[in-house]
Amino acid sequence: KAAFINFISDEEWKSIEPVSSWFGPSSFLMSSMSALFKLSMWIRHGHGYLTENLGIPVWGSYAIFGLATLFLGMVLGLVSEILG
Repeated sequence: KAAFINFISDEEWKSIEPVSSWFGPSSFLMSSMSALFKLSMWIRHGHGYLTENLGIPVWGSYAIFGLATLFLGMVLGLVSEILG
């Protein structure tokens, strides 16, 4: 706490360069990273639901997510082939 107060009172913050817009909180890069984090949390929650609530073994949950990933890849490939 004391170090932070000294940082402000001694105006050490003036010597720090601002974050570039590329790494700003509303940039495309940070928004994409946030979306990937949310997706990973959704997958973790889904895995917990499948294993704890439904009683599916861990390997079964992995198989379900693996098959879902393959299916989604096939659908996206088909859509890109049709549109491209």
